[in-house]
Amino acid sequence: MAKHPPGLPTRKQILDFIANSDDPAGKREIARAFGLKGQEKIQLKSMLKDMAEEGLIDGNRTAFHRMGGVPKVTVLRVIEIDEGEAIAVPDSWTPDDAVPPPRIRLRALKGRDSALRSGDRVLARTEEAGPSGMGGWIAHPMKKLPAAIDQTMGVIELDGAGQAWLAPVDKRERNSMPVADLGGAEEGQLVLAEPVGRSPRSGVKVTAVLGDPLAPRAFSLIAIHKHGIPFAFDPDTIDEAELAAKLPLHADKREDLRHLPIVAIDPSDARDHDDAIWAEPDGEGGFRALIAIADVSYYVRPGSSLDRDARKRGNSVYFPDRVVPMLPEVLSADVCSLRAGEDRAAMACHVTFTAEGKVTSWRFTRAVVRIHEVIAYEEAQRRIEAGEDDPQLTALWSAWRALNAARNARDPLALDLPERRVVLDEHGKIQEIALRQSLDAHKVVEDFMITANVAAAKALEAKFAPVVYRIHEPPSREKLVALKDYLATFDKQLSLGQVITPGLFNRMLKDIADESEKAVIMEAVLRSQTQAFYGPRNAGHFGLALGSYAHFTSPIRRYSDLLVHRALVDGYGLELPAPKGKLPAHSGLSERDRADLTRVSEAISQTERRAMMAERDTIDRYVAAWLSARVGEVFECRVTGVQRFGLFATIIGLGGDGLVPISVLGDERLNYDDKAQVLEGERSGIKYGMGHRMRLKLAEANPLTGALKFEPEGSTGGRIEARGKPSALHKKGNHLAGKRGRPGNIRHQGKRK
Repeated sequence: MAKHPPGLPTRKQILDFIANSDDPAGKREIARAFGLKGQEKIQLKSMLKDMAEEGLIDGNRTAFHRMGGVPKVTVLRVIEIDEGEAIAVPDSWTPDDAVPPPRIRLRALKGRDSALRSGDRVLARTEEAGPSGMGGWIAHPMKKLPAAIDQTMGVIELDGAGQAWLAPVDKRERNSMPVADLGGAEEGQLVLAEPVGRSPRSGVKVTAVLGDPLAPRAFSLIAIHKHGIPFAFDPDTIDEAELAAKLPLHADKREDLRHLPIVAIDPSDARDHDDAIWAEPDGEGGFRALIAIADVSYYVRPGSSLDRDARKRGNSVYFPDRVVPMLPEVLSADVCSLRAGEDRAAMACHVTFTAEGKVTSWRFTRAVVRIHEVIAYEEAQRRIEAGEDDPQLTALWSAWRALNAARNARDPLALDLPERRVVLDEHGKIQEIALRQSLDAHKVVEDFMITANVAAAKALEAKFAPVVYRIHEPPSREKLVALKDYLATFDKQLSLGQVITPGLFNRMLKDIADESEKAVIMEAVLRSQTQAFYGPRNAGHFGLALGSYAHFTSPIRRYSDLLVHRALVDGYGLELPAPKGKLPAHSGLSERDRADLTRVSEAISQTERRAMMAERDTIDRYVAAWLSARVGEVFECRVTGVQRFGLFATIIGLGGDGLVPISVLGDERLNYDDKAQVLEGERSGIKYGMGHRMRLKLAEANPLTGALKFEPEGSTGGRIEARGKPSALHKKGNHLAGKRGRPGNIRHQGKRK
């Protein structure tokens, strides 16, 4: 650091010193640098106070920095990992809310980059890259700091003495916490709170009041906060979306498909329409088909703020009462949505296939389409069953029968598992909760989408282009051994010396006549499966019995599909004239993604899991709310899980899942058989096993946590205990096992493969 002439410095000299100091610049360092003593130090203190009030500097007497800037040494919080590079913001940001915290690129020390995760806190030395910060901020981490205090979401309750308590909404948190500081919150309100001391006895203080926990839209709000789902777009993203929405279609440079009667078949409450289909006989016994997908890559270009926000979200998240979209509404629900009667930009997949469903050719174009009609699944099904004169639907069903024949020949995994559906009224209150119907209309759209996804993967492979595959690996050896042991308890054999295929499981299930037993084994087969994920190295899709599979059909709601579209733009030379103005010119893959898709594939696999957990948690809360008025009623239930501490059961026909604690199952000791998944009475020999039907009384239903608790009809509530150890199928870390031991669902309705 250069020496300065002695004497009280000017304001400019102070600002220059702060900006160029290699160390934190506090009052002491400034006084030493300028050789100040006595009265001059008092004058310096007054000058620094004035400069802070005038907005020239920020900080305290320990260290100052230019207002709007960042201290030379400060604590940073990692907010995202962008292709391996950590992006951080100051952990404590004091400027006015109108000044957003700067995004700082964190240059990790050798070997540390991979250890950084979103939410990590580090002490770092910062610097501006370029004159006056034109190149942004970068930081060099000095050491990793302990994690910041986690906030807890809960509801304020008051006891008889007037003491406030926080009842957590997370069912894993069993104990309420004393509230030391209500922060303006009132009894019954949903709040965020954080500990005020190291000891649990110190209690918590309320940091944010969220409102009525049972109000419409509250359950999804809880899930959004709990899982850290980004729900507010950056102002720059909104501005770019508005700009992108005004881009010309360039219809003269696209394939014009507006003459085709293309239809979109979607849920009746769909918020967006990103796919539509058309088919006709080819005159040779086969079919020509078109799968038109919203051309999102034309509007969302790599390197833009719009793209960064979409990448961070990874996917849209769908709740019964709202959607947290991957893209701003002007694109997701308007310009990119394939609305009936309006010209729309599309990526078109043209395929031809034989009467047996074998695809013989495919090609991809950028097109302009005009959707003939948007039809709900139920309406499409009704028209077909009624035999109405609808040439387009009739042609689609005929083409689908060919695709379905090919599907049957592949013999993909067929697990007929129910999916719950929450119907809300116009005020956001629960109208109905039921199991979703499985219609041929769903299968029609699903098989057309699968055909397009396979064509996209194979088309990119033919060009030796980068591919983001949708990968579903075969079951692991450990899971198969556990499944083999479990099936043996039903006198069924699973030979591990043979090639394990989806058809093997299908044949096993087909031979089971007893529906209760079939449901149990189906769930066991599901628990043995791996979780699907995204990656650039192909490993096939076990569940669908496909060698190459990529997600192409939902770029409005999945970033993976957007990456596949960009790769097709590059591979097949589909770039259109560059837009004028601020938007990036290129709509294909970025150079970073072209070089390596591993990091972004891992990131969007994580955001997908986050969305699935949030959606499932919210459904659980709605079901518990629906049942809270029926506590004390007896329901026909089926056991879906067995642990040493009790049973998990689901209400037949509704899907509400809950715990039957071992303490209410009688007054004798129960032995836990991990292989058979059975609790057995030591004296009576009575057995409780998976698949057993039981009449259970609903004892508790907590809408805030989504937890249900059952007890046997006529239970005496005697306390008992169990002995045994868990099996491999129920070990912690089983990706497909739902929370509380319930199975998840790898088969989604319609287009969610």
